[in-house]
Amino acid sequence: MIDIRLLREKPEFVVERLKTRGVEFDLPGFLKRDAVQREIQKEIEQKRTRRNGISEEYGKLKRDKNAPPADKLEALRKEGEELGGQIALLDEKLREADREIENFLLFTPNLPHSSVPAGKSEKENVEVRKWGSPGETPFKPKEHWEIGEKLGILDFERGAKIAGARFCLYRGAGAYLERALINFMLQLHTTEHGYTEVLPPFLVNRKSMTGTGQLPKFEEDLFKLRDDDYYLIPTAEVPVTNIHQGETLEEKDLPVLYTAYTPCFRREAGSYGKDTKGLIRQHQFNKVELVRFAHPDRSYDELETLLNNAEEVLKRLKLPYRVMALSTGDLGFTSAKTYDIEVWLPGQNAYREISSCSNFEAFQARRADIRFKPAQKGKSAYLHTLNGSGLAVGRTV
Repeated sequence: MIDIRLLREKPEFVVERLKTRGVEFDLPGFLKRDAVQREIQKEIEQKRTRRNGISEEYGKLKRDKNAPPADKLEALRKEGEELGGQIALLDEKLREADREIENFLLFTPNLPHSSVPAGKSEKENVEVRKWGSPGETPFKPKEHWEIGEKLGILDFERGAKIAGARFCLYRGAGAYLERALINFMLQLHTTEHGYTEVLPPFLVNRKSMTGTGQLPKFEEDLFKLRDDDYYLIPTAEVPVTNIHQGETLEEKDLPVLYTAYTPCFRREAGSYGKDTKGLIRQHQFNKVELVRFAHPDRSYDELETLLNNAEEVLKRLKLPYRVMALSTGDLGFTSAKTYDIEVWLPGQNAYREISSCSNFEAFQARRADIRFKPAQKGKSAYLHTLNGSGLAVGRTV
């Protein structure tokens, strides 16, 4: 969630930054809601001040050795009770006004960082660097699904029979390879990159989904349980980021680094008719996730480190790739800045996204209420959260 104080102090700045994403922010709508909230708050404070004054006056009169007039005491008592009732009603009004502003902001995306290239779509993404050479083959390379089915290690027909379209059954060496890749990545990130491995729940509640930005805007993309308010996770980012939901960390402990393997579940609503062949846009896939909790002053250095950690996987596997800085028009809802890593697919003669590394700044921390306490005396503040997949195993997105 964007900072409401920034909206109040620099509304034009917020509007302009969101325009670079192609988002028209309803500033009059916000200002109207904010004015209502402030007016209610002001009225509550005035009535509380008056009630406190009445309470003090009533106490003085009761302590007076001279018998105070009974009618005056009764009038004060009655006025105090009336004010109490009015304040209770105003408190409920204030809660409703707060909910309106919160719901309004929950649908507002993050502000792009100043270093993000301006653009309307992925066409304006900027190549940062390449590693490795795609090379040439004396024959036309086959697609991964052709190779997998011929070797008997990928079985899309039986996956569809068991669950439906866009599910795959891994067999024999296919299942072994999937497990080996997961173990390789977890081992690399924990022993060489300093991450702590966690195995989180694969079901999360609404509050956790809201904390990382999947709800309320992207509910149609999620798999939800019928009888309980739980969701299958679309990525380990959700449960891992919410490990510290509602907590205040110590500055000396930052950065905090986690890695996790989980299956991921996505409805891929709206992707019908797009390229969904093979292990592309599957409803279920495996992923090793990287999550970092960082000090705001160092989060962009942390983003570069996160990106290097994800790149190292492809370097070790000797897979050619390129790094792309996403333009403002291609940024995810919660991201302030994102790098995509695109791996070379010989069968498609193209680079395809295999990993994303993002800095969300305080956007998720504000929604999930994750703070840090400064080493020097001072008020706690929202930390920055970062996330990277390192990598999506058996899936190109």
